[in-house]
Amino acid sequence: MKKILATVLAICIGMSMLAGCGSQQGSETPSAPADSAAQSEAPAEQPADKPALKVGMVCNAKTIDDKSFNQATWAGITRAAEDFGIETKYLIAADQSAAGFLQEIANLYDAGFRMIITPGYTFSKAIFDAQKIYPDCKFVILDSAPQDDGAEAPEIAANTAAIDYAAQESGFVAGFACALQLKEGEFGALFGQEIPPTKLFKTGFQQGVIYANENFGTNIKMKEENFVWSGSFSDAALGQQITAQLFNSGCNLVYCACGTTALGGFNEAKARAEKGEEVWVVGCDVDQYEDGLLEDGRSVTLTSTMKNLANSTYDMIKAELDGEFVGGQQIIFDAKNGGVGIPETNPNLSDEVQKEADAVLEKIKTGEIVVSAEPTDVSAYN
Repeated sequence: MKKILATVLAICIGMSMLAGCGSQQGSETPSAPADSAAQSEAPAEQPADKPALKVGMVCNAKTIDDKSFNQATWAGITRAAEDFGIETKYLIAADQSAAGFLQEIANLYDAGFRMIITPGYTFSKAIFDAQKIYPDCKFVILDSAPQDDGAEAPEIAANTAAIDYAAQESGFVAGFACALQLKEGEFGALFGQEIPPTKLFKTGFQQGVIYANENFGTNIKMKEENFVWSGSFSDAALGQQITAQLFNSGCNLVYCACGTTALGGFNEAKARAEKGEEVWVVGCDVDQYEDGLLEDGRSVTLTSTMKNLANSTYDMIKAELDGEFVGGQQIIFDAKNGGVGIPETNPNLSDEVQKEADAVLEKIKTGEIVVSAEPTDVSAYN
């Protein structure tokens, strides 16, 4: 039964997508007026003796406005607050470690929050511990699963939903589209920590470029040393420095997939474009077209690799309100159920390229194209 519910939930979430001491106290959303919930499909009424749901979030960035994972997750929570009249709050952990995250989870729990959402791989250990310490609290971990240090496999308790994304598939479509649009040049990338979700973006992007080279006559070069791990998701200055080095080495496009660190990459690309250089970036997690805007209204963002973060979060909250929370397992969102992709609108892609990218996405959905999660050898494309 749980498997059936998980499948239904995945499809519903997917269809609605593509058509970070003490804590710093974040925003707290009071309960919305009763009539605001009427504008959305109302969740099932809670039993009279059951307290109203309070949903909390712990950030793994220095700000909620990271233009990436945390911001997108919070957007889903705030939309649920508007539609369902729930109380919400986020906390930013000054100590960005499992112990620090666990402390903020404790702070939220002590304040009455019984659903806590955590965005990212860095929460694996904290949620592994929290799900046992607080069995009456529901946990949602995005882009990962609860796992103890040194363990070979995740351990997902019945009060936890682990949502993961087939990021290699969105990476493939973006890499393909960028290669087809630019036709020739050299691509590099700026990543954060070398963790499984980002490795998926990397290999998928590289496979998409290779697919274009081999089937559409493009001539894009890639060198493994130009796919750089910065080690940080929150250092924009470092991101700008590395991106400058990549452009100086001959890259004309840099895929920036590292949270706030990526904004430094965008800044470097914009500074060069304002001086007349033709350089491009690719965004990650959310549509980052606006982050690449220049003074004249153009953007250096060619496209973005997207995950359905806001809608995944929103629908998990609704599922809890409806008494249909799916815990104890990992739910995968992919191209087929609409969980990953690129933006529907990409102003810097030609109509022809957009059409071909849509066709490639459809082939991934049907299984005609299978994107591997394994590392890609780019040595033949130097």
